[in-house]
Parts: sequence; C-alpha cells; structure tokens
Amino acid sequence: MKYITRIIHNIYVNNKMRNVRSKFTKAAVLKTVKEPLVLEDFKIADKLKEGQLRIAVKYCAVNMSDALICSGLSEIKPLLPYVPGFEIVGEVIESKATNVDDEEEDISVGDRVLVLNKEIMGGFAEECIVDEKDVFGIPSELSYETAVSIGDSYATALIGLARRANLKKDNTILVTAAAGGLGLAAVDIAANMCKAKVIGACRLEKNTSIVRDKGAFISFEIKSPESLCKRVLKETDGKGVDVVFDAVGGEIFPSALDCVGHEGKVIVAGFASLQLPQLNINELLRRPSFSLIGVSLNNYRTHSVRIYRQSIKDVLTMCKMGVITPNISETLKLDQVNEALEHFSTDKSSGKILLKIVD
Repeated sequence: MKYITRIIHNIYVNNKMRNVRSKFTKAAVLKTVKEPLVLEDFKIADKLKEGQLRIAVKYCAVNMSDALICSGLSEIKPLLPYVPGFEIVGEVIESKATNVDDEEEDISVGDRVLVLNKEIMGGFAEECIVDEKDVFGIPSELSYETAVSIGDSYATALIGLARRANLKKDNTILVTAAAGGLGLAAVDIAANMCKAKVIGACRLEKNTSIVRDKGAFISFEIKSPESLCKRVLKETDGKGVDVVFDAVGGEIFPSALDCVGHEGKVIVAGFASLQLPQLNINELLRRPSFSLIGVSLNNYRTHSVRIYRQSIKDVLTMCKMGVITPNISETLKLDQVNEALEHFSTDKSSGKILLKIVD
C-alpha cells in the first residue's frame, strides 16, 4: 500500500513540476500555412535561459516577412504551431540578462524596451521571450508606438545609405517602393539626415503625397518599368542618380539599374514585388560603372553585432531629436491580426501597421 501511495505521490509531484515549467499566454497562432491565425492560449517556456528576458508586449509591428511566412511564400518554414511577429515593444517583467558588456546599457525589470526578435519571434502575443542582444531601451521621449515603428526598417536604411552608400548632402537618390515601410524609412533618412535630393517611385499615385511629405522633392507612380527610367533620367538631365535604394526587386530592378549614374551605387534591401531581383553578369558591362550592394540587418546581427546594435540605437536617438519620424499607417487590435496581414496583398496601407496587444 505504501508503495502504491508513493507512486501516486510521485505522479502528482511530476505533474505539478511540469505545470511549473510551462505557462500560457494569449497569442495569435499560425496552425496551418495559408490559413487564418487563431487567437488562443499558447504554451511558452516558464524558465528563462541565460541571456534571455521575458517581455509583456504592448505593441508589435506587422511586417511583410510575417505575411510571407503565414502564406507559405517565405524561405523560413517554422515548425507549427507558431506565433509570428518580431518587432516588439513592451516592458521587461523577468530577466536573466548577463549585462556583461560595459559599453551597453543595463536592461532591468520594469524597463520600456524595443526588441527585434527575429530569431525567436513570438511577438503576436501578450508575453514573449527574447535574447538580450536584441533588446534596446526606449528613450523616455518616445512612445511605444513610435519606437516599434522605427527599429528594423530605419536601421536597415541607415546602414544601407550612410554606411554602405556613403550618401552625402545634395547627392541624388532614387527610392523604389517609396511608400512602403522600408521605402519611407529610406526617404526619411536620405532627405532629413543625409540632406540628399530624393526621388520617390511608388506603385500607386495615391501614395505619392505621403512620400513628398516625408521629404522627397519628386514622387511619382511607376506606370511601367520603362517609364521609371525615362522619368528619372528626365529629372536628372540624363545623368542618372548617385544612389538607387531598391526595395522592390522583380521586373522593376533592371529599370532601377538603368537609373544609376557613372560610379553610382545600388542598394538592394528588399523585394516588395515578392520576386527576387534577377541580373545577368554581362549586363554589368553595358551599364555605367556602379557598385551593387546588398544590405540585411539580420546579417549584421550575425557578423557585426556592434554595428547592428549601434544602428538601432542611432535611429532611436535621431527620432528622439526629431530628425526622423516614422509613418504609422494603422493600428489594429490583436484579434484583428488577419486583417492586418491582408494589407500586404491589397495595397491598403503605407508605412507601418501595428498590433496593439493589450489595452
């Protein structure tokens, strides 16, 4: 009898320990690719690993990469069920951060933070676990909404334009997909930080005014790939631009290359067309000499974490100073997540789309 009682006790203790080691959070969950996300309680780890923090999420940006993953069009194929969302703001509620770098700010429980959680994801939820190298303190002058709208796209644009292209005052730059989240960030950085002359090319005429408001001196609709080059050459007296910042790819990319002037630079930073840029090497020889540069913030995270972190800190500081300002297109609630994801296939918005996770 004592033996049976001991077995029952052990089962009880093991079950209790199992419950302690896991917890649940309300989340928008992808259960099947190409199907709507489901709002439910989702199991997350209860114990943090060294270097991790737990965040009470306030807002999460909805990005093109989230839509691609959910629709099955991304190279990333997560194990299901899966909670998307990587660009997060919220409050630290638990921390096992090491804070070993003297040059870095210490992040503590209670701090307001911006997180780019591309490795772990999980931002479409009330709580998520993050890695300390992806966590940044939010200046007191910035709201949660502003901070979550500036991290990924603005840091990418900053590295591409200031570090890689060395864009200078009075240089001329063409930005494709100029009304998208990344495109508007590039226009903002180029016009208001670098003081360059910005030409913004948009898919739709209705978005051109937003691009001009952000600082472009010219903005127009791309009616065809051929019309893009003709318009740019007309505006530059046939010289072409010093820099092309391409965030479209697809059939626009070859025409964007035809817009660059002698010894100019082409930054490849995205493909809003969902088509990877194609280029035959022999085409490089028939155009003016130029540099072709790929920029990925995630690659900087892997290969040069200090530049990755500094670029995000820099855009937060510039936003605090009023040099740059993100454009928030729409803010929706967590239970409207599927509506938010549909925006990327219906051209309903420009700039950032946010999910408000909790009231």
